Amino acid sequence: MRDTRFIFFASFIILMSLGTVMIYSSSGVYALETMGNSLHFLQRHLMFMVIGGAMMWTAMVIDYRSLQKYARPLFVLALIMLILVLIPGIGKISSGARRWFNLGPINFQPSEYAKVALIIYLADFFSRKREMIRSVRRGFIPIIIVMLFMCALIMKQPDMGNTVLVASITMSMYFMAGGRKGVFAAILALAVPIFAVLVIAEPYRIRRVVSFMNPWLDAQGAGFQLSQSQIALGSGGFWGVGLGKSVQKLFYLPAAHTDFIFSIIGEELGFWGALLVIILFGVFIWQGTRIIRHTADSFGYLLCAGIMVMLSIQVVVNIGVSIGALPTKGLPLPFISYGGSALIFNMTMVGLMLNVSRTQDLGG
Repeated sequence: MRDTRFIFFASFIILMSLGTVMIYSSSGVYALETMGNSLHFLQRHLMFMVIGGAMMWTAMVIDYRSLQKYARPLFVLALIMLILVLIPGIGKISSGARRWFNLGPINFQPSEYAKVALIIYLADFFSRKREMIRSVRRGFIPIIIVMLFMCALIMKQPDMGNTVLVASITMSMYFMAGGRKGVFAAILALAVPIFAVLVIAEPYRIRRVVSFMNPWLDAQGAGFQLSQSQIALGSGGFWGVGLGKSVQKLFYLPAAHTDFIFSIIGEELGFWGALLVIILFGVFIWQGTRIIRHTADSFGYLLCAGIMVMLSIQVVVNIGVSIGALPTKGLPLPFISYGGSALIFNMTMVGLMLNVSRTQDLGG
């Protein structure tokens, strides 16, 4: 599995390198105007990369199977942090959402850690109780209770994107662990009306859905972000306007260096640059699935499966939002978007994937 691991790691490094370049390109002018330093976001990104690199190395060298002993404490810690972040004076509010802890130079987002803790917890639960998975009472209901509690805490922030992601990770891991197809299908059917209720409950979510269907009906209001994203992609043509020459990043497209960085890639590097990013993610995901298929032990298999589900969904949703194929959701593009907590924990997950792969080569 060495070739698989090498290609997996190489595609990750190329994506990280491209992300570093694009973060500086998309944020330099904005950082100069708002922070007085064009290198502000690049410098912070490099700091997050160093922290993420340390955590990734740690995740690579430990015995990943030892995580099973700490699965429940790690998960409980995640729930405690999700509760604490909702308390005024502890959680930091930004853009109307209370999602962060202010830790000096770093804003820590506990939902990013919570997704990792959830994957470890579910991998441990399903690997230990394989004979109970097909039991609704003993194998399904406990997991649904856990999922709903975590989703409720994240939704309270509010953060619908990560709420949907947590639910998707849980149900995907249940299915891949051997869960009953009928139960899985029933939950998917129930998810549609629940999602509709969550959308209807908040007027701004309704506006997002309407603007997604036709952003140009309200291009200066609810559809502004998506219409500007489409302008960026359209302006790039096949070959792009040139690295660093984006017009949309000059205060037209909000979140140009975070959620909509793919649009800036399309504008500056054109169709071929955007296609390269998609191909790189395709290679990364494909090699990740090969690692999963070659993993013999149950815990490692489910751990890798959960990681790849989490990363793959974020890739599809972010790019889908940028091109107007999906309603706007605040999920960053892994390894490319600016965002400290997401980058650190995504790098940690890559370290665990490499750890599992290497352990299988050594005979498990």
